[in-house]
Amino acid sequence: MANLSSVTEFIKQLKEQGCLFALDDFGSGMSSFAYLKNLSVDFLKIDGMFVKDILDDPIDFEMVKSINEIGHVMGKKTIAEFVENKAILKKLEEIGVDYAQGYGIGMPKPIASVLLAEIEV
Repeated sequence: MANLSSVTEFIKQLKEQGCLFALDDFGSGMSSFAYLKNLSVDFLKIDGMFVKDILDDPIDFEMVKSINEIGHVMGKKTIAEFVENKAILKKLEEIGVDYAQGYGIGMPKPIASVLLAEIEV
C-alpha cells in the first residue's frame, strides 16, 4: 500500500457512512501486521494457506490459533478462508474463529439462484 495515510482517511470516511472493512489474506506477508495495526478494519480474514492444513500441520494450527487470538485482542472478528470440510470447521470452532468460508460451507452459486431460493422459502 503506497499511501497508508490516504487509505486510513478513506476507510474512516466510509466507516462514518456505515461501511465495514476486512483485512484479507492475513498472514501471507509481513506487512499484514503493519496493516492490522494501522488500518481500522472490522474483520481479519485468516489466509487459507494456513487454514487448509490445520488438521495435519501443527505449525499451521498454531498460526491460525495465534492470528485468531491477535485479532480478538484487537477487537476484530475473524474469518477463516479455505474451509474445505466439516473437520476443519469443527477445529476452527474449537479455536474460537468467528466466521468461516469455503467449499466445506457451501459452493459458490450464481446470485440469481441464491435469490430464487430465498423467494421460495
